[in-house]
Amino acid sequence: MKTVHIQLSAVTRRLRRVLLCAGIFTAFSANAQQVPGNFRNPVLPGFYPDPSVCRVGDDYYLVNSSFEWFPGLPVHHSRDLVNWELIGYGITRPGQVDLPEGLGDSRGVFAPTIRYHDGLFYIINTCVDCNGNFYITATNPAGPWSDPVWLHSPGIDPSLFWDDDGRCYYVGHGNLTGEQDWPDQQGAWMQELDLAQQKLVGRRAQLTHGHASNAVWAEGPHLYKINGTYMLMVAEGGTDFHHSVTMHHSDSLWGPYIPYHVNPVLTHRHLGKDFPVYAVGHADLIETQQGEWWSLMLGKRRMDGYTLLARETFMTPVRFENQDGIPTPVFNPGVGRLSLEQERPDLPWTPVEPSPSRDEFNGEQLSLHWNFLRTPFEKWYRLADGTLEIDVRPETAERLENPSLIARRICHHAWHVATEMDFSPSVEHQQAGLIIYRRSTHHFKLVRETDALVLIRTLDGNPEELARVPWEEDRVVLSAAAKGAGIVFMAGPSENALRQIGDVQSLSVISDELAGGFNGPYAGMYATGNGHTDGGVASFSWFEYKEK
Repeated sequence: MKTVHIQLSAVTRRLRRVLLCAGIFTAFSANAQQVPGNFRNPVLPGFYPDPSVCRVGDDYYLVNSSFEWFPGLPVHHSRDLVNWELIGYGITRPGQVDLPEGLGDSRGVFAPTIRYHDGLFYIINTCVDCNGNFYITATNPAGPWSDPVWLHSPGIDPSLFWDDDGRCYYVGHGNLTGEQDWPDQQGAWMQELDLAQQKLVGRRAQLTHGHASNAVWAEGPHLYKINGTYMLMVAEGGTDFHHSVTMHHSDSLWGPYIPYHVNPVLTHRHLGKDFPVYAVGHADLIETQQGEWWSLMLGKRRMDGYTLLARETFMTPVRFENQDGIPTPVFNPGVGRLSLEQERPDLPWTPVEPSPSRDEFNGEQLSLHWNFLRTPFEKWYRLADGTLEIDVRPETAERLENPSLIARRICHHAWHVATEMDFSPSVEHQQAGLIIYRRSTHHFKLVRETDALVLIRTLDGNPEELARVPWEEDRVVLSAAAKGAGIVFMAGPSENALRQIGDVQSLSVISDELAGGFNGPYAGMYATGNGHTDGGVASFSWFEYKEK
């Protein structure tokens, strides 16, 4: 039966290609079952960098880096590699992998790798400026995940590989020699990981310093064994314009690893700085149950000249060809770069129920898409009677703390957020309201003070009041609407009676070009006493985020 299924599937896909070329079956047009023939990139838009993927049967699991945000290491599930549902996080509780006060912007948990072996899921990761490399395990990828096993190994971006004999190997980033023949010479190295002893054992071997003699920032390594050949995938060039994916092959686990002639197997740096998708790299490979190979990687998109959504998760097909007797990976055959739209994987179309655009705060706990800055070691919020209550605390968004800030990712280039707040500040230094946040030095706040609504922009760490409107009521609706690099803030007594606050602002404040860093943009709710401990509570009836 399996052979018949594969043959029918291949016929169906060939017919679909013919119809596509004839214009009968267009992209995202529907057949009788409303099943699209194509998918669009990115498959996971918004701040979802450094993707790693594994498959267990018909199910796929994806993990991304999250840096200083908590819960950390978001885990998504899919059955078709296109539709992804957030199911949990790798880091969910204080005392597990702490992201402490003082942890800098874009520090914390870097690029993870997710793997499955012998009934257990593994995420291996680096907590930069917070104890280094570790791995956690779970029987259910939705969690809970175990306490960490700290490995005390150098470098970042570790990965795991199991060979045919069942032994596990740690593949890490770094230059073991401690010397550099050219600037930023890094590389990939390997050591056995004894899972019973929970420690690295035996010799360490440098596998590569990159595909060329001037390769910089060789990092993010993943090791595979495909058709009897060991293949080492590496990210090179740094995670910006020169980013790329390179691959190296060996007949032996310990090498030598030889760069493929086709390197870099994927990059957009040769397309020029005006190309809309750039910084493509840091990839992982996955084989479907149908025998197809796909790769997921990060990339950035420009809009109105700015990178507004940070690094996102993209996908492309991979085909292995015999070139001079060597199984060689070809990324997006015939195209050689990412396509914004192309034929989707040969998997059952499995759409995910979208999250409600409006959160009414009716649950017993916050929805999965809400995040905090750094680990909240105390609970300073409550859900009660359809209201989210946030304590007014001394911590601020401008300092490297855990402020009273609850936010969600911005995932579109045209979007709208709004919230209804009840807040009666008792002293002039108290503020609460809406925040559009990238990092401690770059954000917008539309907040209520004792007698006014105030729009504040923080750029390069310098706060500036942009507008002030008299306001005496405890209850207020605050909103922001963005399209490309423009954003408009509004407020009023109800959703139907909003007025613009200040001029149209430039969202470039939270772009890569101005803000920099590895993290991404968020929108959410915020309250602060600006260093004072007077107390107080800001109550939010609902929060809405939707694509425009």
